[in-house]
Amino acid sequence: MSEDKELILLIEDEPQMSRFLRITLQGHGYRLVEAGTGQEGLMQAASRNPDVVLLDLGLPDLDGLEVTRRLREWAQTPIIVISAREQEQDKVKALDAGADDYLTKPFSAGELMARIRVALRHMARQAGKQEPVFILQNLRVDLAQRQVFIDEKEVHLTPIEYKLLTVLIRHAGKVITHNQLLKEVWGPAHVNEVQYLRVYMTQLRHKLEVDPTRPRFLMNEPGIGYRLKFDPEG
Repeated sequence: MSEDKELILLIEDEPQMSRFLRITLQGHGYRLVEAGTGQEGLMQAASRNPDVVLLDLGLPDLDGLEVTRRLREWAQTPIIVISAREQEQDKVKALDAGADDYLTKPFSAGELMARIRVALRHMARQAGKQEPVFILQNLRVDLAQRQVFIDEKEVHLTPIEYKLLTVLIRHAGKVITHNQLLKEVWGPAHVNEVQYLRVYMTQLRHKLEVDPTRPRFLMNEPGIGYRLKFDPEG
């Protein structure tokens, strides 16, 4: 195993899930450190500086939401929540607390690996300069020139549509809650105006997607928010 392969911190107290994740992650070449409680996970995060944190919400000491909040006080490490909690409000709370992504158990190894690749790619972009040109399938966005192209044909967006798209690009691959998007695009006074989002996301899909009813990258997370689907390795 390569010594410079990314380090994953797994905070999980269920033995069977830990075993599945250990086999999966190490089988894909990742280094792994494990913690069975929230407190131990926080200590490992501080001492080992992992590249990604996989976090269960149902821990024996601290709730995973509290672990997320504490981590976000000092670290920007991507946090992917892995939880059996399926309720929309649980997902929204986790994402609003600072988690980057949310996977509901059970999930496939392939889906987990894709989400980890996205998280690592996002951190790499954050560490360096924002790429002046964003490319995803047949979509190309020149952020410096504020131009958007589909199949090399320029698409004209309204200022709000463009701002919404650039927020999604900045968080590519991450689920962004309705509140987060409304705050960034329209401001804090509009965090409850979810209909604004629905209208503008519909407009964006009609301009950018081949089939707006079956989007390839402007994805809806029902009851939670939206995600620009972006997997650098397909």
